[in-house]
Amino acid sequence: MFYSLTGTIVHMEEAMLAIECGGVAFGCAATANTLRELNIGERATLFTHLNVREDAMELFGFASRGELQCFRKLIAVTGVGPKAALALLSAFTPEQLGYFVASGDAKSITRAQGIGPKLAQRLVLELKDKLQDSGFRTQESGAFPGNAFGPVENEALAALLALGYQQAEALLALRGLDEGLDIQAKIKLALKNLAG
Repeated sequence: MFYSLTGTIVHMEEAMLAIECGGVAFGCAATANTLRELNIGERATLFTHLNVREDAMELFGFASRGELQCFRKLIAVTGVGPKAALALLSAFTPEQLGYFVASGDAKSITRAQGIGPKLAQRLVLELKDKLQDSGFRTQESGAFPGNAFGPVENEALAALLALGYQQAEALLALRGLDEGLDIQAKIKLALKNLAG
């Protein structure tokens, strides 16, 4: 019904914001990632999803189309409602969530509030093909986003896995690091990324 709203952010609180458009302030449920990108008093465009239930109409606002598309894929999974989808997209970016699903890393998904092992496994099973169709690829397919995945990266990845990190989070931590760095520098920066 509403594709997007463009206006001024007039209120923000945990998991919610209000955007004023033409004198009307629309309350939108929002992810932590969206809230971090916005400030009260600034003009913004939110991509929206209207959830209509028997007893309520809820508007969800997202800072990017990618986050909205990911939200819609999540709520299509059996047992995942809007609240769980917001929790997932507050804990992870769509890209991070895509890597976890594509690599079968259900354990990392359980770090989102209210997401247990069974639901995380269901997410992996139901979304894996859909996310791969959307351009997410696993390390097994030979793709390392933004970088050539060479021998130094393979060694750094092996070191992070030996330290107990999951493959998906290790890949994300290594992504985008300068190709000219040696293995020790890559591991050090990746550990810093994982800690931050």
